[in-house]
Amino acid sequence: MAKFVLAGRADCPYYAKAELLADYLQKNLPNFRIHKITQHPDNWEKWLQKICEENGWKHKRSPIIWRELLDRGGKGLLLGGFNEFLEHAQHYYSITSDMMTTEMRQIAEENLRTHIEVEQEEEELKSLISPLHIWINRAAGHICYHLIPLLANGEIFGAETEVSLHLLDRGNCEEVLQGIIMESEDMAFPLLRSISLHTTLKGAFLQADVIILLDDILQETTIPTLENCIRQVTNQCKVYGPLIDQNAKRDVKIVVMGRTFSNLKALMLMTNAPSINPRNIVTLAMLECEAKAMLARKMKMHSAGIKNLIVWGNASGSSFVDLNHTELYGYDGAIWGPPSFYRSLLDVLFDRVWMRSEFVASLGSLSSWGHHCLGLAPAHVIATVLRYWYQDSPPKEMVSLGVITEGQFDLPKGIVFSMPVRFQNGTWEVLTELEINQKNQEYLQILACDLIREKEVALGEAVELYPRRRDLEMSPTGPVTLEEPSAEVPEGLPEESKESKSPEEENIEESADGSEETKNDNIKDYFIVPF
Repeated sequence: MAKFVLAGRADCPYYAKAELLADYLQKNLPNFRIHKITQHPDNWEKWLQKICEENGWKHKRSPIIWRELLDRGGKGLLLGGFNEFLEHAQHYYSITSDMMTTEMRQIAEENLRTHIEVEQEEEELKSLISPLHIWINRAAGHICYHLIPLLANGEIFGAETEVSLHLLDRGNCEEVLQGIIMESEDMAFPLLRSISLHTTLKGAFLQADVIILLDDILQETTIPTLENCIRQVTNQCKVYGPLIDQNAKRDVKIVVMGRTFSNLKALMLMTNAPSINPRNIVTLAMLECEAKAMLARKMKMHSAGIKNLIVWGNASGSSFVDLNHTELYGYDGAIWGPPSFYRSLLDVLFDRVWMRSEFVASLGSLSSWGHHCLGLAPAHVIATVLRYWYQDSPPKEMVSLGVITEGQFDLPKGIVFSMPVRFQNGTWEVLTELEINQKNQEYLQILACDLIREKEVALGEAVELYPRRRDLEMSPTGPVTLEEPSAEVPEGLPEESKESKSPEEENIEESADGSEETKNDNIKDYFIVPF
């Protein structure tokens, strides 16, 4: 029996002609067998070089044809290209081919289209077989502990998609990571293919489909100033960025979560991982979840019924909480309707004093996230955003997401800014059709200026985050009331709401000997809530 292997570039006319001749021989000769190998034009040269090196052949064109010696094994016997195969068919079988050039080219084009379709089908099948590789840094913390069951239960990535979890943390957390792995294995999630721990950066983010970066700056060391904190974030991204760029998949999705400069961290990752699509790096606003919970308690309803609350600006800093588009579903009011019926929040919440005082003050304290967070709420937020990213967000529902600006709402390009988005077909889209009045537009510009200043400090273009405030603090004329630009209070609010302290003022305490010391665990955030 004669078995020939016919390999060639998918768009090669001579491969097409040799293929039809081989099909004719196989159909009419009982002892003639042919095996075909097609390669994409972009991969052909590399594949040909590799196959020739393995067999000790010299061949440079498409197609390449060899005979496999089935009766005695060993390497194949090179026949050559199209001309050699045609001569072989004429000499041994008295069969030739008279295909015209036009027909050869048409078949070559069909071959290329078919090859691309087959490759796509194979990739889809592999995606069903190969698990999603999910890397989580700071994995010994509470957030990761609550996040693992959500990632492995099939609700985020689909009921048939397996996941492999990679937990990354420092060496002194290895015992904790081992405990998390043992508990995860005990739960026997059907879709959890594997779970592993990593305590060094060697091989970090390898083949990552999803990367979840949790806050680990203020938890590691004492940082006396905001400027030093920014430099720590920048240095961390200079380490993580190249690793992600080198090891992760090109379409990796990166979620940044934290209470300290998370917008800046996302931006620095984009800078240090240039081959990763900036649209695939996002940061999450925990404030949206907290604000909904507070409103739900006030309205005596379930927080899941509060939709389209928007957080603008810095996901972990000065933000603008926008209630103008907030909708209440299932609210127990005088008017009822089907599940799709809703009331506007500002039409039913009449306690404006509460909104201007207690609501703003509670959000500004960030007590649940900054000091008493056990990880359950942040894990839920991460899981929700990932589910929307992979399976689309519900129709007409907005999600506040820190994304790269591209000129939306007249914001400067090149910063990460929390905006309302909608997820569809595996990507997000900013809802630019929202109407914003002139006053609110001014607030957005103020918040953008803060983020630009953070960027300048991170890139070394500025030394201090708030130079004007520093000058006032050092003024010899006595105590001065410092006002942070991003903490401007809208007109109509009571005077007591305007007396909030700036972030660094909250960090300054008088020590026993009269000196000032700065606390890194009490960095406050300021929230503007215009109505």
